[in-house]
Amino acid sequence: MNTTTMPSVSRRRFLGTSTAVAGSLVVGFHIPDQALAQTAPGEINAWVVIKPDDTVVVRIARSEMGQGTLTGLAQLVAEELECDWSKVTTEYPTPGQNVARNRVWQNFSTGGSRGIRESNDYVRRGGAAARLMLVKAAADGWGVSPNECSVASGVVTHRGSGRSARYGQLAEAASKLTPPAPADITLKDPKTWKIAGKPVARLDTRAKVDGSQVYGMDLKLPGMLNAAIKDCPVFGGKIRSFDAGAVAARPGVKKVVQVGDSAVAVVADTWWHAKTALDALPIQWDEGPNAKASSADTAQTLKAGLTANDAVSAHKVGDVKAALGQAARTIEAVYSYPHQNHACMEVMNATALYTRERCEVWCPTQNGEAAFAATVEASGLPAARCEVHKIHLGGGFGRRGMTDYVRQAVAIAKEMPGTPVKLIWSREEDMQHGRYHPVTQCRLVAGLDKDDNITALHMRISGQSILAGVFPQNVRNGLDPVVFQGLNPPGPEASMGYTFPNLLVDHAMRNPPVPPGFWRGVNLNQNTIYLECFIDEIAAATRQDPLALRRKLMKNSPKHLAVLNEVADKAGWDKPAPRGVYRGLAQTMGFGSYVAACAEVSVNDAGELKIHRIVAATDCGHAVNPQQIEAQVEGSFVYGLGAALFQECTLKDGRIEQTNFDTYPTLLMKHMPKVDTYIRPSGGFWGGVGEPTIAVAAPAVLNAIFAATGKRIRDLPLKNHSLKKA
Repeated sequence: MNTTTMPSVSRRRFLGTSTAVAGSLVVGFHIPDQALAQTAPGEINAWVVIKPDDTVVVRIARSEMGQGTLTGLAQLVAEELECDWSKVTTEYPTPGQNVARNRVWQNFSTGGSRGIRESNDYVRRGGAAARLMLVKAAADGWGVSPNECSVASGVVTHRGSGRSARYGQLAEAASKLTPPAPADITLKDPKTWKIAGKPVARLDTRAKVDGSQVYGMDLKLPGMLNAAIKDCPVFGGKIRSFDAGAVAARPGVKKVVQVGDSAVAVVADTWWHAKTALDALPIQWDEGPNAKASSADTAQTLKAGLTANDAVSAHKVGDVKAALGQAARTIEAVYSYPHQNHACMEVMNATALYTRERCEVWCPTQNGEAAFAATVEASGLPAARCEVHKIHLGGGFGRRGMTDYVRQAVAIAKEMPGTPVKLIWSREEDMQHGRYHPVTQCRLVAGLDKDDNITALHMRISGQSILAGVFPQNVRNGLDPVVFQGLNPPGPEASMGYTFPNLLVDHAMRNPPVPPGFWRGVNLNQNTIYLECFIDEIAAATRQDPLALRRKLMKNSPKHLAVLNEVADKAGWDKPAPRGVYRGLAQTMGFGSYVAACAEVSVNDAGELKIHRIVAATDCGHAVNPQQIEAQVEGSFVYGLGAALFQECTLKDGRIEQTNFDTYPTLLMKHMPKVDTYIRPSGGFWGGVGEPTIAVAAPAVLNAIFAATGKRIRDLPLKNHSLKKA
């Protein structure tokens, strides 16, 4: 694709800007004038290219990692464009092109379930602007007013004469027109949608089914070599020495390269030759200050934080201390949540080609701009001489928002100028050098009056801050806002649905040496477990129905209550469950959406758990593709239940003990329950769907287990507990 000449951008200026963008939590968007300018034949604007055969290419800046964002965004553009959906295809613009065109595609980051909800407005405007230009091109050619023309399925028709023209015939003329002013662009009412809002087939399914889809690990370039890498297994450790000569004569080996202070890579003709040579390479490690660190040490540190005086608060109502002191009685519980690995099926990988004049990278990434910034920095070249080509991701879940593997690939390629080098991590490397779900503990104390009404709630979270480990510039006065997901005051992102007369939610930051990261669902996952299971504890202690108690606490939260009522109704909460089956509820609001679940489980005399069914309800405001949303809800339960049942990463002697799926199992088909999904978009807002439902998986099941066994599980995974009835 032709683009304008990339402007000269200093490395310092670009890296500073890219870091700020990558670290932003909230970004305001508008549609810039540059977005409506054309730079290539057939390009109507930055989002729409129309070919003579009527093929419509929609450019998608966000990443596709299985969640359906590519199809959903294309639907929104196509809806406003009024094109023939059967002619739609997509392509990724590159972050280098984005820089060259003054960030016309805006945010390349795909995380926090923001792919559609934060770009829907400007991509829709891009489609609408392109439609107006195509209609005007037709009207100009016929010498009539655009108001006399209509458009449907990529064909413009003049109502008076019946003349018509296809988009492919009009594209060249339309591309030469002045784009409409933003004020002249009116978006459709979602009630009138014909393409968006419908369960159309995904655009990427066929390629995935027939095997033609190229992932990062599939990429082949002429003359390409392969690299395997090994980092110090102890977090914070370094390389002391290695003997490259010991493997230099092994089959296919081209070079042994030190990568930074802590890693070494072998470059060979095949990855297997590189990997087996690396396994044979004698390496001496300086294990550093964390050589004896353990999960037990971390647990003790977090436990001390539960009563420490250095906590910061993000949600406070009334005077909790006084209210607890005056309570007729109190209920207290301590919960905990472990480190977990993303464990993407496609391990970290990137391919880099470096010369003194240019550096290019091909990689699966959730943040093309962050990968671009990493390429610029690692290569030492100006931004104008670098590029990143994004490839579909074989799983991301937050892990591929990081750029460590990109930096490594570029560093290795610099040692082999002019030769493309594909770096692939082994599964063991991927498991032991992830960016892990943060470890936390939570102490909850509720005060009750003589009538068992809740008068106060104190939630103290002690544990790891993701922002402190990833974007420390976003931690201010010791406050990491991400820690409080789902526990915030009423707002559009991730707020608590319950109202308490006195409430304090605070955090004592404790950061172990295990590096944290944004793991699908992030802190909403454990926060929902803590709150929803504790609400059930209060219900049990006060002999109240768990649904009735929640309803009583939700008088000021109609959207929270609506999804909760939906699952209760569809699950038949007011009717007896089948013999031996027990139910549990959970609800939350996160990533802009309201979700709830009712789990149905049984536990036999041997303590074996069976999850029979989960009923789920989602209010995401607007539903762009109901079929994709349903799939995302089901996939969320796969992810959330796998974590709840089996997954934890433990630290011993400064290193992660789990090295592959034999020690870090995932959910199998036999474990998966039937999922009934109810999508209830109430309109007026745009919520995410890729992550929020994960959060209600575990607490709904845990509450059902309590109903079945009387056992309250307060730390995960469940594999560490016996469910045999007492």
